Amino acid sequence: MPRFFIPTDLTINSSFSLPDKVARHVQVLRYQPGDVIDLFDGSGMVFQAEITAMGKKNVDVRLGEGQPLSIESPLKITLLQSISSSERMDLTVQKSVELGISVVQPLITERSSQRLQGERALKKLERWQDIAINACEQCGRVIVPEIRPILNLAEGLANTSATDLKLLMSLNHPQALNQFVSPKAVSLLIGPEGGLTRLEEQLAMKHAFKAISLGPRILRTETASLAAISAIQMLWGDFALPCEI
Repeated sequence: MPRFFIPTDLTINSSFSLPDKVARHVQVLRYQPGDVIDLFDGSGMVFQAEITAMGKKNVDVRLGEGQPLSIESPLKITLLQSISSSERMDLTVQKSVELGISVVQPLITERSSQRLQGERALKKLERWQDIAINACEQCGRVIVPEIRPILNLAEGLANTSATDLKLLMSLNHPQALNQFVSPKAVSLLIGPEGGLTRLEEQLAMKHAFKAISLGPRILRTETASLAAISAIQMLWGDFALPCEI
């Protein structure tokens, strides 16, 4: 059953009109009054909603029972991603959400292909948040990952938790992932096209980041992010767990 995100708190037995974007999607899928859809508000609950009216521009629903649903990874992964070109950054956000990350921290680094500020930065954040929501609707997550405001590298490094295992994709004396003790949370730093500079890597290491490698091949920035997240989930997250939904 399709599942849609509602950006307000949902209350059992309430009646309301769906937001415009959701309403259009429901209409495209040709639902009719009496049909039931799933809604979620990011609280970890899924609610069944019956369509009560279908207009040209509006769709009205009545909310039924809510059920808790947890398909979140037991491992909190924060992705510190240097901003790449538009399509690559969009892909990274979408797929990292599907893979189970908890936070995306966009960073401006020396070789970032986009240096976003002001209104442009706000619009990009809104776009990435929409991409994260759509990815949750597609993959079944009911808690939307946080897309944090854009920071420079020094600010982003300073914002990482002291308790996280901090990993940096680098060819500078890297370790294998399986050499680390299983963590409860991971901060993963990925550079842009062209990689981080040596000075940037040194700055990250001063903040306790450890260099890792996923083999001898040089990966594109979006490939590096998704490959590393997948490997981390396989080692310490939920990829190795039985699927019970």
